Amino acid sequence: MELTPEQEQFKADYIRSRGYWVPFNDGLLAYAPDYLKQYLAYASVPAETGPLSAKDRELIYVAVDTSTTHMFGQGLAIHVRAALKAGCTPHELIEVMEIATAQGLDSVSVGIGVVVDELAAAGKVGDTDTRALTTDETEAKAEFSEKYGSWPNWAEQLLRRDLAYFRAMTAIMDGPSLTGALDQRSRALVRFALAASPTHMSQEMMREHARTAIALGISGEELIEVLQLVAHLGVHACVIGVPEIVEAVGEP
Repeated sequence: MELTPEQEQFKADYIRSRGYWVPFNDGLLAYAPDYLKQYLAYASVPAETGPLSAKDRELIYVAVDTSTTHMFGQGLAIHVRAALKAGCTPHELIEVMEIATAQGLDSVSVGIGVVVDELAAAGKVGDTDTRALTTDETEAKAEFSEKYGSWPNWAEQLLRRDLAYFRAMTAIMDGPSLTGALDQRSRALVRFALAASPTHMSQEMMREHARTAIALGISGEELIEVLQLVAHLGVHACVIGVPEIVEAVGEP
């Protein structure tokens, strides 16, 4: 698309400031320049006013672009490269993806409560939730509680119904610590970002990870900046849609 000299200057200034330019910006610059300028100003606020480092921000962007509820390859490619420039290592980025893999477990941690409630409504509970725990179950509960500092209801419900899966699930939850590239603070920020992402929005997990983050000394200001960063996923409506409009307009 042909841009006016003024638009070309805006584009050059943006690239000089941000280090990159994405194709959907061309379409917005041509058809909705005022909105583009508004959005770029809005998107700049967290980095300009928030307490997180450039490295923290890129870890969060990588996490939410690679999350199981979003999987946005175009954004991921941009932010992996930006993360490396910000000082992230390949091992750290892979660990972010290991943490994102565990997001799929929310199907179990959230869904088990639904299943248990519906079994109760159908009169099919039995003594599963009232019997004494076995020795192996008691040991698994103690290990989980010590590792994560809490014992959520979903863990109790799952433990009582499938000990083998419970052990395997908690092992994969702890998998990122085997890579060991990220510190506890970074892991907490990434986990909170994944739970808070607009494509996931798990309030239960948001509360759990916020509680962990606060216990680690992460401030409210830092958690609020995480919310501001993950809200940027909304612009992917334009990232995907605007180039399609530009292409369709240019068709014979």
